[in-house]
Amino acid sequence: MEYILVILALLCAVAGLLGAVLPALPGPPLSFVGLLLLLPCADNDIETATIIATGVAAAIITVLDYVAPIWLAKKKGGSKYGTWGAGIGMFVGLFLGPWGIILGPFAGAFIGELMAKNTTEKALTTAFMSFVAFMLTTGIKFIFCAALIVMIVAEGWRIIWN
Repeated sequence: MEYILVILALLCAVAGLLGAVLPALPGPPLSFVGLLLLLPCADNDIETATIIATGVAAAIITVLDYVAPIWLAKKKGGSKYGTWGAGIGMFVGLFLGPWGIILGPFAGAFIGELMAKNTTEKALTTAFMSFVAFMLTTGIKFIFCAALIVMIVAEGWRIIWN
């Protein structure tokens, strides 16, 4: 049974890492579930404080992922059109490969701001802030999920070979 739990934990962690860059998957929560899957194992050495800290971090990172782009765009005077455009651009970008994922939110926010009758300069500023927020939150998610993969691999290895 422990082998199955370790394999499922690794699958969740890898899916979480993919979710760090693919907006359709909730990366940090998936990686956290991977860590939780190791708890029933008899020889797990995961402390309660680690579970609480990673759970809280996963929740905070997930909320920031949705709030940061909106907050930064509004801070620079962005409109709802820009926010919606960034979201639509992110979705459309999924089908255009890695460059689409990176540039989709920028292009969407830019087009949205132009539709809101903003100047090109203001549209570029808002789009840039949306892009910065996307890159920042994606980086944070990726680092968090990668750290959980390391924890899961180390703990899984210890559980199986102990």
